[in-house]
Amino acid sequence: MNEINDVVRDGMTIAVGGFGLSGIPSDLIEAVRDSGVTGLTIVSNNMGVDGKGLGLLLENRQVTKVVASYVGENKLFARQYLDGVLDVEFTPQGTLAERLRAGGAGIPAFYTRTGVGTAVAEGKPTAEFDGMTYVQERGIVADLALVHAHTGDAHGNLRYRLAARNFNPVVATCGRITIAEVEHLVDAVDPELVHTPGVYVTHVVRASDRVKDIEQRTTRPRPDGTTAPREGASA
Repeated sequence: MNEINDVVRDGMTIAVGGFGLSGIPSDLIEAVRDSGVTGLTIVSNNMGVDGKGLGLLLENRQVTKVVASYVGENKLFARQYLDGVLDVEFTPQGTLAERLRAGGAGIPAFYTRTGVGTAVAEGKPTAEFDGMTYVQERGIVADLALVHAHTGDAHGNLRYRLAARNFNPVVATCGRITIAEVEHLVDAVDPELVHTPGVYVTHVVRASDRVKDIEQRTTRPRPDGTTAPREGASA
């Protein structure tokens, strides 16, 4: 994928949208894998699962640092962390979302109560506001942001679908370069329906048709005693 090959380099910080396997930019992740770049810092809610999503970059030993809020679905991640291969910066989920949003909004830092008095706040500046202690968190500006959208146009306007929206909007804003893969490329997204304005998006590519994976499929009983798949988030 030329859009990836033209911009990726060793040592980049790459922010990636998605939540688990929902709303992840699968084609773009695979393009990063195929590029062979190494020493990457990945900023994402989590690192997918073994063999899928961002787990592919772990398998290929392309990642040296991860900034995430949850990594419990990936055994390879745990092994690389315990072996000292990965540097991990855990960030509370809401704080991570706000750090990405702040980076996209040009806000270098902000204060939050979340994490005060815990390991999350170690080494970070604190301040008192209205008699309470807050910890300073830095906004995140990524060298490259990768997102997945349900609908997009050539101008970069994006619209997400249902729970697959998740981290994609804030990731899209925080990249110096943002590449979006879209399932449906249209002439123009209705301005009233735009989730991410095209001003934030550098390149748009059409997503390939593929089966959308589910991390954990659960079922519930039907009235007739059989089981039916529980509804899951999909892009």
